[in-house]
Amino acid sequence: MRIVTARGPAEVTLDEPGGTPGFWLLLTHGSNGGVETPDLLAVRDAALGLGGAVARVLQPFRVAGRRAPGSAVGQDEAWLEVVAMLRERFGDLALVQGGRSNGARVACRTARAAGAVGVVALAFPLHPPRRPETSRAPELREAGVEVLVVNGDRDPFGVPDPADAAQVTVLPGERHELSKDPALVAAAVEPWLRRWTGGDDPGPGRAR
Repeated sequence: MRIVTARGPAEVTLDEPGGTPGFWLLLTHGSNGGVETPDLLAVRDAALGLGGAVARVLQPFRVAGRRAPGSAVGQDEAWLEVVAMLRERFGDLALVQGGRSNGARVACRTARAAGAVGVVALAFPLHPPRRPETSRAPELREAGVEVLVVNGDRDPFGVPDPADAAQVTVLPGERHELSKDPALVAAAVEPWLRRWTGGDDPGPGRAR
């Protein structure tokens, strides 16, 4: 479906389970990518397997063919417009936001305003490559909800500290793309999502 925002149209790919979903997961991409990356698809499949609905959002700047997302304020405003439109479909179901790289930053920055219950941050870009002094860790700390971070230990954008999120899972041998073994990405995220299905709640914690 296409959702028109003040920053242009966004495109939403919706996958739903056979019955009534127990939660919905809103996923988005990085600055120069789309919604078909191996890590996003792995997380989608994990959510569907738990009975969740999944909406993958191609943001307006990518629909328009741009690589740069523009200002964070404008990007976040468009995201919240998409959330508001989709809430008309999903009502009071628990919302989990997520994304990879730049999309993970959007999910963290908007979590409170979107009414999300948690955030899945894939390949969170802690700092620009070779510029560790420019940390984005405050976006994790100020999300207002619990954040699960899944990063590769070879990510040139760095790996958040365990203190920066409710849980930080580091996958050996993975770089920023998280494409070496998508099954491990799904395995890291699945217990986190399970808490909103009425199943076992792993509880807050930190892993590395």
